[in-house]
Order: sequence, then C-alpha cells, then structure tokens
Amino acid sequence: MHATDAASGVAMVRDLQPTAVLLDVGLPDRSGLTVLEWLKNDPATRHIPIHIVSATDHAEKALHLGAVGYTLKPTARTTLEAAIRRLETRLQQHMKRVLVIEDDRAMRESIRALLQSDSTEIVAVATLADALVQIESTPFDCVVTDLALPDGTGYDLLERMAADAALQTLPVIVYTGRMLSGDEEHQLRRYSKSIIIKGAKSPERLLDEVTLFLHSVESSLAPEQQRMLRTVRQRDNAFEGRTILLAEDDVRNIFALSHVIEPLGAKLEIARNGREALDLLEKGVDVDLVLMDIMMPEMDGLTATAQIRANARFAHLPVIALTAKAMAHDRLRCLEAGADDYISKPIDVDKLISLCRVWLRQR
Repeated sequence: MHATDAASGVAMVRDLQPTAVLLDVGLPDRSGLTVLEWLKNDPATRHIPIHIVSATDHAEKALHLGAVGYTLKPTARTTLEAAIRRLETRLQQHMKRVLVIEDDRAMRESIRALLQSDSTEIVAVATLADALVQIESTPFDCVVTDLALPDGTGYDLLERMAADAALQTLPVIVYTGRMLSGDEEHQLRRYSKSIIIKGAKSPERLLDEVTLFLHSVESSLAPEQQRMLRTVRQRDNAFEGRTILLAEDDVRNIFALSHVIEPLGAKLEIARNGREALDLLEKGVDVDLVLMDIMMPEMDGLTATAQIRANARFAHLPVIALTAKAMAHDRLRCLEAGADDYISKPIDVDKLISLCRVWLRQR
C-alpha cells in the first residue's frame, strides 16, 4: 500500500490496519510528525509500529511520540530493507518484555501488577547493578526506572544506556516521586521518553505510556487496564499543567478554543493582539506554547512572531500560526516569520489539539 499525502495515508491506516508503516516526514500537506502523533493518539491505530524516514533529523521528537525507529535520507535500499526486517522481527515477537527498576518492594510489585498482561512479561529489580546485568543479557522493549536507587541513580542508568548504540533507542520512562527542577527535567528529557511524577493519577499515565511504547493492541488488554486508559485520556498528559498563550482578537474564537483547551488540563493566557502577546512574555509569564493569530489589530501575528524569535529567551518557544488562508505562500510567510507550524481557519479542533500535542511534548 502507498499514500502520497497525510490525509490519504491516515485514512488508509485507519481503514486497512496495516501491520507496519514507513512514514516520511516531508509530506506535501502536513508534517509526518503530526501524522505520527495522530496515529499514536488513536486507540485504533496506536499499536501499529511506525518507522520514520526524513531528510532532517527529527529522531528525538519521533521516538518521543512513539516511533519504533528512524532513518535519515538519503537512504540506500539496503538501509530501508534493514528497517523493514526490524519491523518484521518486532511483529513476530508475541511476548513483550519490560524492565522495572524500583527499590521499594511494595511499589515494585504494584508496578508489576499494573503492567503485567498475557502478552507482557515484567522483570523487576531493586538496584542499578541488577538492572545493568539484565539489560546486558536480556532484550527489553521498554524500561521503567525510579531516580533514587540504593547503589546509584536513574541518571547513571540513562547515561550508560546512551553510551551504548544498541540501547539508545530503547524507550525509558522515568517514574519518580521527586519534584524535578527545570534543569533536572531538561537533563532527563535528553535520554528518557517520558517523565511521570508519582501521584494520584500516575499509575494510569504509566500504563498509557508503556502501552504506547510496546505498541500494545488496547482491545487485547485486561478490562481494568482498558478502563484505566479511558480514564487517563479524559485529561491529556501533554496539556496537563501547561500554559498556552492565545493571541486572538475574535472573542468567538477565544471562547471556542478556551472550552476545548482548558478541559484538557492547560491554562490559557489571552492576548488581543501581537503587542499584548509580547508584553505577557516580557513580564515573565511562563508559557509553553503560543497560538498566534495572523490578522490582528495594532500588531499582526507575523510581526509578533518575528519579534519573539528575535529574543534569545524565546528561541525554542513553539509558535503555531492561525491563518485565515490555506494558500501555500501564506504558510511560507508564517514559517519565514519564525512559526513552527500553522493551521488554517476555520480551525479543525482535532487537528489543532494534535499539533499542540506534538510541540508540547518537546517542552
């Protein structure tokens, strides 16, 4: 099967349920990373292994979103054949294996009970030394680790794995009771696919992340596990606790977007024009993502976006442009001004939420 654009590709995957997907990032109508995010957030398709092919290096982002592998263009035929063989090997693997590293015995057994299934074997250890022995001798599909261990730290494990080419793409989920500083979280995100702070809803989040990286078919999970996944998706992990700046002068759009975004767990800051958006950022409001309308009074969105990019403090702040036109040159103007992505009005809410997830997961 072959598709040449995002829309038809997503439709084919949903309708035909292929055993695996090779996905190009450079599609004509939408980034392949957005397509990856759509497929991995749809319970009907998130279990399908997806290998990314791209002319630019988006490997870290793709793996965070749940890709099983990544190949940079230009690609030789032998390289693609090797990627396909790896997909075939994964598909033939009926039992998945998860390594859990947790020194607290009660917590260790609780995680084992949470993740165990007919198709998932849990190997649980209490120390860094035991974890290293297991990783060196046994192939795993996912690792769940605490940070505080009796003979080392989760950082030590992550650095050891990052230094081993064979382990660099193995998904690692940090599951910790510590509240992390910004610097600690940034350091961890260089190595780990997900960071979960232990709390009231953290078991559901952990189950959701592990099933993503194992490419588990949700309908094959135990009824209680399926219920937990439905519960956690009522709020969205990518949005939980985040702050989104919406620069928009139309009160109808503000009302509509606030009723979509805030129930997902995010806080929405409102600016009525580009100048107000810049003022909010300059005042030190901690913003994770900007939704920037292009046509606004006093200062338009293109000018505001360019000024955001001119400030080194906001060099990596994701900006999604909201444009009233769908012409190719309008998209180009947005990207040239410094926007990371764009969406045309009237806004498709599902597509906007998917775009937001893609960029929020990198913060």
